[in-house]
Amino acid sequence: MSGPRPVPRAVPRVVVAAPASGHGKTTVATGLIAALRARGLAVSPHKVGPDYIDPGYLGLAAGRPGRNLDPFLVGTERIVPLFLYGTTTPRPADVAVVEGVMGLYDGATGHGELASTAQVARLLDAPVLLVVDAAAQGRSVAALVTGFRAFDPAVRLGGVVLNRVGSTRHETILRTALDEVGVPVLGVLPRDEALTTPARHLGLVPVAERTEQAQTTVDALGCLVAAHVDLAGVLALAATAGPLDGPVWDPAAELGVPVAGRPRVALATGAAFSFGYPETAELLAAAGAEVVTFDPLTDPGLPERTVGLVIGGGFPEVYADALAANTTLTRQVAGFTGPVAAECAGLLYLGRSLEGRAMCGRLPTRAAMAPTLTVGYRQAVVERDSLLVRTGERFAGHEFHRTTCAPTDRPVWSWPVEEPGVVTPRVVEGYADDRVHASYLHLHWAGSPMMARRLVAACVGTTA
Repeated sequence: MSGPRPVPRAVPRVVVAAPASGHGKTTVATGLIAALRARGLAVSPHKVGPDYIDPGYLGLAAGRPGRNLDPFLVGTERIVPLFLYGTTTPRPADVAVVEGVMGLYDGATGHGELASTAQVARLLDAPVLLVVDAAAQGRSVAALVTGFRAFDPAVRLGGVVLNRVGSTRHETILRTALDEVGVPVLGVLPRDEALTTPARHLGLVPVAERTEQAQTTVDALGCLVAAHVDLAGVLALAATAGPLDGPVWDPAAELGVPVAGRPRVALATGAAFSFGYPETAELLAAAGAEVVTFDPLTDPGLPERTVGLVIGGGFPEVYADALAANTTLTRQVAGFTGPVAAECAGLLYLGRSLEGRAMCGRLPTRAAMAPTLTVGYRQAVVERDSLLVRTGERFAGHEFHRTTCAPTDRPVWSWPVEEPGVVTPRVVEGYADDRVHASYLHLHWAGSPMMARRLVAACVGTTA
């Protein structure tokens, strides 16, 4: 077991936030990372919240994994250690850029500030750069920014980037107003609809589905920010971040002595299964697994000597025809006798059908598109033992899907339906038997590292 890693120097850092979703956080954060990297700086990219898609763009811009910082999923005590790990892995960074989630003060519904951008900014002692969509604003922008600055004095709002500014005159009106309240304007981005990133029913299209186009978009955002944002001013703001106390997160230290035997665990990747946190593979490796990858869209079979599977989230509904057509692989997965951990897209893939297309048939479930999006944090209680969890344990998770999957005759989780002022029955969800744990619930394994050890331990003695 390795000892705790030494605390690195306090890396300069800035949190990119906004008054609400849709103001341009991803545009500015991605462009800022790309522009700073083009200057020769090593940039550590981070995203507040559970989102899988934005970190893909941030990571593409930085050339290193985009990592999530979510106090609901991993606990407030792990935010600084995970941040420090990200800033030192795979190599020390010169600066860190943290993209916020929703509005600056929006967090888990019913839990106050928990999982908000403001909470993470305070935990990291990082200044905030507020991105404001000013397309329909004039002098009132000063009232908006003043309110966000004053709402929580412990959150240091250090500057503003104005987005979608229509003209030189419009810019002058906005700058004059913000000068009156003493808030620095560190950037002014013109309206440019050509830089809109493609989206669909669950948000932006992931990088894994449009690699070349995504790189083109990232490069364009880097040029946009370099031309219209005061990079020296942003770096000076980032340098005002204070020292951080606490150890660096270490997957080996979380898990102790690795499981013997080095069983091979295959992790689903590719365009249909692009939702995943990098810490999952890192924890599996620390638990003793040899981690390999496969693409259910294109690979005719599982990697040789595979004894365990992890099939995460993504968009199988978009690729249902192609997944169904790869019958060699679906038949192999159906007959696979090793441990299988599946989340969301993985649950759908293991079922009998998805929108009428035949899937693996490993589970007695059928899935179809739903008219509404299911999204939100969940405080789940384990209903029955599985590969990953034990009856009665509690886990923090997140749902994010627009499909339904039935029946659920061996549910693994339950949780209350959270509607303010209304008492409703508990939801039961997922499927567990002695070889499979499958559920819509997304879990960040850094918050519950024992799941990696349990999965790897279940692989020992399994033959390929």
